[in-house]
This record gives sequence, structure tokens and C-alpha cells, in this order.
Amino acid sequence: MNTDLKEIRQRGLDVLTRELGAVATARFLRQFENGYGDYTEEREALLSDVSIDDITASVAERKARLPL
Repeated sequence: MNTDLKEIRQRGLDVLTRELGAVATARFLRQFENGYGDYTEEREALLSDVSIDDITASVAERKARLPL
């Protein structure tokens, strides 16, 4: 399937409108908004002090707490 983004968007809107109706489609689309900031930069700042060993230990701790 070699469909461009404009066609995919239009087909998606057509399906939503057909299945949900115009009002529900508009309500559905209003749920989505552009975020703000730089996710990659923020993630790097939040995780700059976290090592792979920290992550591995955290996963092991969570697994140990799971019911058998």
C-alpha cells in the first residue's frame, strides 16, 4: 500500500465520520493536541544519572514483587 499522508488522513476522517458521526468525530479529534517542550532533551536531563545497572536492578525488584 503506497498511500500518502494526505490520503491516509482523509480516509481516516471518512471512517471516523461514518462510524461515529460528525459530532463524535469532532469530540474525538479535540482530545489530541500538540505538546510543548523538547521530549528528548527533558528525557536526557531526567535520566542522565540513571545507569543500565540501575534499570536492571529496578526491573529485578519489580519482578520479585510480582505474585507467582
